Amino acid sequence: MRRTARLALPLVLLAVAGSASAHDADILYAQLWRSETGGPEVRERLTLTADTLALLIPAADADGDGALTQGDLDARAPALAVGIWDALPLSAGGRPCARSETSARIRASFVELGATFQCAPGELRQRFSLLSVLPSNYKVVLGSYIQGEQGQRFADASQPTLVVSDGGSGGVSGPGQPGPERVSGLLDWVGLGVIHIFGGIDHLAFLLALLLVGGSLKRVLLLVTAFTVAHSLTLGATALGFILLDDARTRWVEAAIAASIIWVALENLLLREHRHRALLTFLFGLVHGFGFASVLGSYGLGDSVVTGLFGFNLGVELGQAAIVAVLYPLVRLVQRRPELHQRTVRALSLLILAAGGYWLMERALGPIG
Repeated sequence: MRRTARLALPLVLLAVAGSASAHDADILYAQLWRSETGGPEVRERLTLTADTLALLIPAADADGDGALTQGDLDARAPALAVGIWDALPLSAGGRPCARSETSARIRASFVELGATFQCAPGELRQRFSLLSVLPSNYKVVLGSYIQGEQGQRFADASQPTLVVSDGGSGGVSGPGQPGPERVSGLLDWVGLGVIHIFGGIDHLAFLLALLLVGGSLKRVLLLVTAFTVAHSLTLGATALGFILLDDARTRWVEAAIAASIIWVALENLLLREHRHRALLTFLFGLVHGFGFASVLGSYGLGDSVVTGLFGFNLGVELGQAAIVAVLYPLVRLVQRRPELHQRTVRALSLLILAAGGYWLMERALGPIG
């Protein structure tokens, strides 16, 4: 796996902007990074559709021919500075950053605006005031990668201010700077998915709880299929930007995953029949898909949206299939001795319940101890 510092979330917009769907048009992508030398320079790139720009700068089409061109952007440079960048105040350590230069470029299906700021040390914070003049459904997705944080960060009209970095050594990753490890190529993404499912002890606990009372091979296949379809839906929707996960929502997703483990373990202990287990597995699979998406998002899909999403999900499925292939024969072997099976289900379900309870407390309330 190789490292790259390109933050290419705008390519998600590029990939789908051609369809001109309403969802794609109501997202702006912002990317910020500090100087490679650790100096005061901070650069920002804002990506949006031409229609969104027209809402912010009604006269963006300077020649009035109905088509936005590079010449139009050049002619409207002062208007862009006032209507866009003055509405995106950036501060560091509580002091305003000074904007030194701006740029505007027409791309295939979107507009790319750039600015350079000189900022003091300290917490980097930006207020996206331009959201107040856009329809309420608009959001700004922050494409920067902050050390130690995962998931998408976004601002909307009700919460227009984002803390971009805390001023520590992590800073903001950008071109030429070390950041989260990126992957490229289908096999890399598949490997990442396999590693995650084997390293995700909470997902393994959930699968084990399902298999303990899974029953016949046909029923186990139904459960696994329900889980696969469900988490693939939410993983894809989140990775493609249809659903946004900020840090707070990612935290509650992780808590909900722990709650799903508790629920299944309790059912194993309290119920003799599990007639609705397939439906329940599907619903919980939707939640687990958000968890997979937060991991995938932390690596950054960049220009590998289709390859990354397909490869990561394939890796998760391969890892999951390997786990089921190993555990199911063991469970069936134990099921041949009802008394042993009953004790095994009770003992392992109690352990899974305890682990789920610990994870729920840790994720909902913060680290324990």
